[in-house]
Amino acid sequence: MNNIQTEHLSPDASGLSRAAELLSAGGLVAFPTETVYGLGADARNDLAVARIFEAKGRPRFNPLIVHVASASAAQRYVTWSDTAEKLARAFWPGPLTLVLPLKPGTGLSPLVTAELPTLAIRVPAHPLAHQLLSTFDGPVAAPSANPSGKISPTTAAHVTEGLSGRIEAILDGGPCPVGVESTILGLSGTPTLLRPGGIPAEAIEQILGAPLAHHTTADPLTAPGQMLSHYAPGARVRLNATSTTADELLLGFGPVDCALNLSPTGSLTEAAANLFHHLHALDAKQPKGIAVSPIPDTGLGRAINDRLRRAAAPRD
Repeated sequence: MNNIQTEHLSPDASGLSRAAELLSAGGLVAFPTETVYGLGADARNDLAVARIFEAKGRPRFNPLIVHVASASAAQRYVTWSDTAEKLARAFWPGPLTLVLPLKPGTGLSPLVTAELPTLAIRVPAHPLAHQLLSTFDGPVAAPSANPSGKISPTTAAHVTEGLSGRIEAILDGGPCPVGVESTILGLSGTPTLLRPGGIPAEAIEQILGAPLAHHTTADPLTAPGQMLSHYAPGARVRLNATSTTADELLLGFGPVDCALNLSPTGSLTEAAANLFHHLHALDAKQPKGIAVSPIPDTGLGRAINDRLRRAAAPRD
């Protein structure tokens, strides 16, 4: 389905109204969150959710995150807990996804959960995302708005490049401020970090007063963003590089001579915000390879390194 006239919607009342109208009609609408642009569909509409997988070329066994406007709205779909309440009070709205037991009879499409007994859900902090969810007044399933496995989109132009002609509309809210996807935390048992992201694990552990368990690559897929090869540019990616070969461009960090720098001052927050944008920009130059400077593996650096390892992983 590549013959759709993709509408570009402005971030105003008219654009929001049109976006909500398209979602209600089973359309796909890309919209900004504080992390990356999401590809939204009505999470209750089987055909609309199936079209997300079709537009992205996404494996059907890979579950989706549902976005809602508030914690009270989230509780319609999942079995809430004291731990969930504590984390929601600390980090919602914001880049934290909670994976909780799915309530029966929610009306959500089983494609959203990939038939798992749990649901990944979050309340985004981006004002335009919140306005869209409030206007639509329903749950929106939304993975990143890019072809599956490719670099995540942090601007409307990135979405256009990857999905124009496959989706109904793009709601343009400018660049995304966080720049890496949400942290995903499993709460079906012991709190488990399923995917590092925009909220550092240390901040979550401080709220919980206990260390998190960690998902490993040997564990089954239980949340989005756990594919071994993901977030990949066309060029090969080489990590922890202190020099480059003749056919590589260097994505730097800190005071290094490079093609583009994630953060010349060594700020992990700035690096996270720039990560996908800079990968897009370097890949557009069509190098054979992209070499990446070492990134400290602490705080937001864990999320950055997680995305880079998946970008550098062998591809099918």
